[in-house]
Amino acid sequence: MEEKKDQEIIGVNWNYAIKEILKHKKLFLKTLPITFIISCAYIVCIPRTYTTEARLVPEIDNLDANGALSSIASSFGFDLGDMQTTDAINPLLYPDLMDDNGFVASLFNIKVKNVDGDIHTNYHDYLAKHQKSPWWGYPIDWIKNLFPETPQEGAKKGYDPYYISKKEDGYYQAARNNISISTDKKTGVITISVTAQDALIAKTLADSITERLQQFITIYRTNKARVDYEYYKGLAQEAKNEYEKARQIYGSLSDANSKVALRSIELKLEDMENDMQLKFNAYTTINTQLQAAKAKVQERTPAFTLLKGASVPIKPTAPKRMIFVAIMVVLAFLATSVYILRDIIKP
Repeated sequence: MEEKKDQEIIGVNWNYAIKEILKHKKLFLKTLPITFIISCAYIVCIPRTYTTEARLVPEIDNLDANGALSSIASSFGFDLGDMQTTDAINPLLYPDLMDDNGFVASLFNIKVKNVDGDIHTNYHDYLAKHQKSPWWGYPIDWIKNLFPETPQEGAKKGYDPYYISKKEDGYYQAARNNISISTDKKTGVITISVTAQDALIAKTLADSITERLQQFITIYRTNKARVDYEYYKGLAQEAKNEYEKARQIYGSLSDANSKVALRSIELKLEDMENDMQLKFNAYTTINTQLQAAKAKVQERTPAFTLLKGASVPIKPTAPKRMIFVAIMVVLAFLATSVYILRDIIKP
């Protein structure tokens, strides 16, 4: 009696349902093989992709003044590490570089080569000319080519990554879909993940992007120090020129009047010697500041630790063909069962 109530609650008599399903075995013998064949035919047409990743740890300077506050906050489960960085660009913002057209455009000139060796080009041309697509994509591309896009005025004057055509924007979006930069909030580890239709190209891109990200971080963090260094370098050169000029004048006048005992000449030479000494002191002081600025550039240059280098992936990461076919067969079985039991399933 209790079992009957349970069946009424769910609205299905399962014994009767199983009998009905077994009566329609021939229907399953039609739908499941057909689903299997169609699923295989579909998934085989989808190009395979390979994914590899590299992990990088940049050196981060922290403010010592907030050390005690950070310790107190950490005891309550809060992390103030990202608030203590001396950089205006927080390391957590590095993934946002892929949103900048200028940074993405800098990746387009990366030279790539596929495993078979028949593709030698840059990343832009690889996206534009060497991408495999399903057979139904070719008619769509053919139709699009019948209506060529009019180039923008900005493109006629020179390539501007911030003023591009709709077709060109498609390549930028493809690069953003294939390249991912993420930062771990706790450890600061930067992960560069790259997906491509060729295993060697994926590895090449990951290595190049890792290197360019290091260059970007280094240029940014040393920018002010390099500006200061160039400033002091100019001052030091100017002070050196003035000192050498004063020394030459003093030497010439001293040689010309070596046998003259006039007091006026002696006073003039004394004044020139004092002026030369002042210029030498100024040059020495500025040169000391120049060396300090040079040391600051080195100090601000971050050190990087490569935790994991990108490797050539052995197996494709997508599509998962066997899983896809299995899911489709299961869905076909469920759909067929629902069709058979449509009359006995209560709404």
